[in-house]
Amino acid sequence: MPGGYAHLERRRVIGHGVEVFERAGEQVLRWGVQRGAGLRVDAEQERAAEGVRVTVHLGIGRLAVPAPCAVVHVVEQPTRRGFAYGTLPGHPEQGEELFLVERHLDDSVTLTVRAFSRPALWWVRLGGPVPGLVQHLVVGRYLRALDG
Repeated sequence: MPGGYAHLERRRVIGHGVEVFERAGEQVLRWGVQRGAGLRVDAEQERAAEGVRVTVHLGIGRLAVPAPCAVVHVVEQPTRRGFAYGTLPGHPEQGEELFLVERHLDDSVTLTVRAFSRPALWWVRLGGPVPGLVQHLVVGRYLRALDG
């Protein structure tokens, strides 16, 4: 990951077997992690593809903060599914996030969220450690988004 950014990577086992992998992989590609974390999603397409623009909204109603992004990479392999998006102008942060479901040799299925970011807007820089704490909370919600 590039220097000059805060780095974050968290992984969680979400189940076992091919059915869990297939279901979770498709959910990730259809913005299920974001929606499952309680974010509103406005996307150009219902499924992630390179170049697709998406805006996620953190918060409620008029207090929601828009976070515009564009998908920069999609992974669709036999044991790995997911995508990464990069921030666009107007996003409170500058960076990228990866959402990746993997099926391992022991048949476990994991969800990984990997990110690098730094403040992009003046009010985020003024927040000191608060934006980083918010990101950690949201990532925790991402990791639980595919439960049940």
